[in-house]
Amino acid sequence: MPVKAKTEDLEAFLTVVDTGSFSSAANLLNQQVAKISRAVTRLEASLNATLLNRTTRRLELTEEGQLFLQYVRDGLNLLEKGEEALRLLKHSPAGKLRVDAASPFVFHQLVPLISEFNQAFPDMKLEVTSHDSIIDLLEHKTDIAIRIGDLSDSNLHARHLGSSKLHLVASPDYLKQHPINGNVSTLSQHKLIGFSDAPNLNKWPLKQTVSLSYSLYASSGETIRQFCLAGQGVALLSNFMVHKDIANGSLKTIFENQIISPNRRESVQAVYYKNSAVSSRISAFLDFIQPRLTL
Repeated sequence: MPVKAKTEDLEAFLTVVDTGSFSSAANLLNQQVAKISRAVTRLEASLNATLLNRTTRRLELTEEGQLFLQYVRDGLNLLEKGEEALRLLKHSPAGKLRVDAASPFVFHQLVPLISEFNQAFPDMKLEVTSHDSIIDLLEHKTDIAIRIGDLSDSNLHARHLGSSKLHLVASPDYLKQHPINGNVSTLSQHKLIGFSDAPNLNKWPLKQTVSLSYSLYASSGETIRQFCLAGQGVALLSNFMVHKDIANGSLKTIFENQIISPNRRESVQAVYYKNSAVSSRISAFLDFIQPRLTL
């Protein structure tokens, strides 16, 4: 009788395909590359078929691998749904939930809620990652991603969590050395801080056209906030990450009435796959955090 494929071998194969390499799959699954390679080889032997063409530069699915891939994805998803259904017999979601968000959102919105969430759902295990760029949920094995701004068309389900207004902010020390004189057009004379990896975020939604030139860049909104606090210039940042700084005087707002609102950067949304096997955990998490967010 042919040997049946093991679940862990199927998971290894799927992760290699989604991440694009054996080494990336090994990092994601916290296993050695050799173990991942053996798992795929074992799977191919059990199926008597080559699933992946391996070259020194890239991996490619064979025709058999392409055909088998969707069955693997559907099968593992169905198995996880079955496990989730059994957990729900206890009337409480349980198991791991993997959440990703930009670092400022993690620091200022999620971290303060984690303790209370763990008390409310003791059988759920959160795994929180932070990426300041948009990630592929499948490649990173992520259940929910919190995204700021408009969404591009996708096959993901989106839940609107709220809106977070934008503020032009600078520290009192910076404004003391570089006073605000005149209208918003004088921003061109100031030290501006922008995003290095997201040029679209450097197009500020101002009511008046202003020539913007940046003297300092960072890839993370949290780093930009720290630069502002350190008196390094002016930045346009979301309320969810600077409202406490504004309230305690660490940062001051300028030209508040010159920002177009609503605008494309204000929306805060959670995205996830519609057929997710962890739908009860997703709902529990989003239902919990949404009324507690301070956007």
